[in-house]
Amino acid sequence: MSAIDEGIVREYFEQNGFLVRQARKYQVSARRKAAEEEIDLIVYNPAWQRDSRKPDFFLFSSELPYVHKAIVAVKGWHTGVFTPTMLKSSPEILSFLQQSVLKEAARLFPASPEEGEGSDLTKILVLPSLPTTEPFRTQSVELLKASGVDAILSFRAMLLDLLDKIEPNQNYSKSDTLQVMRLLKNYDLLKDPQMDLPGTTSRRARS
Repeated sequence: MSAIDEGIVREYFEQNGFLVRQARKYQVSARRKAAEEEIDLIVYNPAWQRDSRKPDFFLFSSELPYVHKAIVAVKGWHTGVFTPTMLKSSPEILSFLQQSVLKEAARLFPASPEEGEGSDLTKILVLPSLPTTEPFRTQSVELLKASGVDAILSFRAMLLDLLDKIEPNQNYSKSDTLQVMRLLKNYDLLKDPQMDLPGTTSRRARS
């Protein structure tokens, strides 16, 4: 996973009011990851309401108010689609759902006396895309849910949301990610999502 992938996810949650912690500052490649190293980001929503419902499986900014606290695994494999075959043949995609990882998450989010252990902890998988054709899309969703994934978030949804919020006349000097997007938008190198072709709303409603 590249730093830019994680940076996009961090900016997305921060722009939507979350507190974000990066679980580690180094890349693991020559050995098996420890439990705490399977978690890419830890996010917490200080505005969460106790009587909130659970978020939908497909996450968009409209669903984020229902996320209280979450662990996030970022899979920035932008040249691939997460088909059922890929999910079954690449177990590392879902390694953040191992019991040892969830125990580490419980340590990071100690429960208050009125909450049960692991209460309201959402397990989020960030990925490029799912298949658009059936039955592969439904099979992928069912496989992810059965494995313990609570919600998925696509890079397209995050980027569209960030582009909506970026103002070309603002200087985002404290964020390389937002500054690059701002410059591309300022010089008309990025098309404004609101100026997309008819049917944009329906397309943006899909992950």
